[in-house]
Amino acid sequence: MHHNPIFIENLSYTYPDGTLALKEIDLSIQATERVALIGANGSGKSTLQLHLNGILLPQEGQVVIGEWPVASEHLREIRNFVGLVFQNPDNQLFMPTVWEDVAFGPMNIGLRDAALTKRVQWAMAAVDMDLEHYGSRNTDNLSGGEKKRIAIAGVLAMQPQVLVFDEPSAQLDPRSRRQLIELLQTLPETQLIATHDLDLALELCDRTVVLSQGEIVYDGPTEQVMSDPDFLDQHALETPLSYSRPYCQLEHAPIIQLLSRTSS
Repeated sequence: MHHNPIFIENLSYTYPDGTLALKEIDLSIQATERVALIGANGSGKSTLQLHLNGILLPQEGQVVIGEWPVASEHLREIRNFVGLVFQNPDNQLFMPTVWEDVAFGPMNIGLRDAALTKRVQWAMAAVDMDLEHYGSRNTDNLSGGEKKRIAIAGVLAMQPQVLVFDEPSAQLDPRSRRQLIELLQTLPETQLIATHDLDLALELCDRTVVLSQGEIVYDGPTEQVMSDPDFLDQHALETPLSYSRPYCQLEHAPIIQLLSRTSS
């Protein structure tokens, strides 16, 4: 495993319409770190993520993934090194069955027969799904949580060293969200998790990077930034629910007391 899988220096990016999406970004992520990337809509999170496997190429500055600068001649190596899991798994699942979806990437790099089966089995086991039960199922008939897991399995099947998640808890019910958090906690790969779910960030990541209007305005301990409501509000972010007042206990205490007296 590369000791410094992501290195970004002075990265700036402007879209064709003149929108400045990233401004002089400096960021380094070490092996096995799990880092949250947070910010309001339009802060530059997605643009930054798309530079990490060469969907976007740097206009100014540099992005180095493992040993390779992000440039056209290195895209094959970089895309094997970095696995990107999209917000909506329907954008990532496109084969008729679960087996074919998870096997698609390994087949494209030449795996066949027993080696391919072993790789698919390993990836499915990593997301705690039984290949015998799920392999022949149509991906359209899976729940949201199951689709997320299959999308992650398809990325893991390529054995990347870095996993980049875009809003991994979006569209999940509470149980599926909990299962996802438990899954991500078990994965050993370096992870960069862009999310509006600040409670998820608080639970998963010791380090948080805050983007605001294309600039990094905070890079440090997650608990420190999450416990600063003024700073979060300044950058259009809400305090995590786990740091807020217990809603039922405080907001509705008079009602609860009234109901208790009435029932007695």
